[in-house]
Amino acid sequence: VQLQASGGGLVQVGGSLRLSCAASGRTSSGYATGWFRQAPGKEREFVAAISWSGGSTLYENSVKGRFTISRDNAKNTVYLRMNSLKPEDTAVYFCAAKTIYYILSVYPNEYDYWGQGTLVTVSS
Repeated sequence: VQLQASGGGLVQVGGSLRLSCAASGRTSSGYATGWFRQAPGKEREFVAAISWSGGSTLYENSVKGRFTISRDNAKNTVYLRMNSLKPEDTAVYFCAAKTIYYILSVYPNEYDYWGQGTLVTVSS
């Protein structure tokens, strides 16, 4: 599975962005998808995850109520809608896929495939 993240950019505090993660390759077998982010000088951290069916989601506490993860399997794409953005949301955002699609995880090492990252900058 190959992943391509896009949709990052520069936005003001309180603004919104929608990130996309497009998958290609062997996608028919199903996979769960997570979004992670990494700010300069910090470790990669979990943001949100969604099961293959879309019926289960998981969010990091600081983004609950502001971010929404969703997927369109017909388009092999997972989205991360980010509202009410804050300066601390500034980071490179990565999407990742895990083939055990019915178990969500907050741990990067449990994901099998990674996209290249897209930069989100929130200016105050």
